[in-house]
Amino acid sequence: MAEPTAVLAAEESSLPRVPVGEWIDTAFDWLKDNVDPFFDAVATGTEGAVEGVTDGLLALPPLLFAAILALLALFVRSVVFAVGSLAGLLLIQSMELWEPAMDTLALVLVATLVSVVVAIPVGIAAAKSSRVSAVVRPVLDLMQTMPAFVYLIPAVTFFSIGLVPGVVTTIIFALPPGVRLTELGIRQVDRETVEAGHAFGSSPWQILRGIELPLARPTIMAGVNQVIMLALSMAVIAGFIGAPGLGQIVVTSISRLNIGLGFEAGLSVVILAIFLDRLTSSFGERRRDGGRRSWLVRRRTAPAVGTPVVAPEAATPGIRPTAGAGI
Repeated sequence: MAEPTAVLAAEESSLPRVPVGEWIDTAFDWLKDNVDPFFDAVATGTEGAVEGVTDGLLALPPLLFAAILALLALFVRSVVFAVGSLAGLLLIQSMELWEPAMDTLALVLVATLVSVVVAIPVGIAAAKSSRVSAVVRPVLDLMQTMPAFVYLIPAVTFFSIGLVPGVVTTIIFALPPGVRLTELGIRQVDRETVEAGHAFGSSPWQILRGIELPLARPTIMAGVNQVIMLALSMAVIAGFIGAPGLGQIVVTSISRLNIGLGFEAGLSVVILAIFLDRLTSSFGERRRDGGRRSWLVRRRTAPAVGTPVVAPEAATPGIRPTAGAGI
């Protein structure tokens, strides 16, 4: 008689079950029934965008496109990076994985573009408002700590199997670091510099565009870099739900226990990751002399040795410099 009594006491002392899973199922069923046209529009637009980018990447011959990317690496970073990029891209082509690699690259580019378009404004809003930051921070915590495979379930529920759920899960998974580092970069801008902009009568938009965003650029670009890296990792996982590209080849190699095929696909992912990582990080790095690595940004040069320096008073109309006012 002691055992039934102990079981009964344990049942009475246990907490009631909270049906969180049932609530989630009900919410998803409601969304599926009432917001289905929106999901259809998202699926159509996403599929068209990724297929368009893929067609553009595959329009040029692989050798020519690899050479163009190597030239881009040369202009942005260095000769060593250009040679390494060309060698890696040619290796992908020699392994006959060029088309899957371009499928993965197109998926990553579209997902990164959408993530950045969403992340930067949200990060700016969070940096400007403590209330927005308080709301956004727990959402980002949830998004970053949720296992990656969990995102596949609702994506398949709303968009079935294929390319679209892979892109959607990649966007959601890669979004948080872009928001966090944008907020961090804006908050780290020197307050005295911002106050000087206010003192000169600049509007909030002018201060954001001319002071805060340029000074926060290295941190924001670090966020973009992390978005790309997470998008590339999730694009491989998306192969489990039918997304085309190198991820699908990885899934195929797992199902067939084909070690060689899996290693080739994994090596191709590594090559793309290194190329995208070095390329994007170059836009946010500063040289030790204060300049930019990027050739796209003009650098102000110092006056040459022996060039006379005009005193500030001499540049003012109607005022002549006094004797001995030179530098």
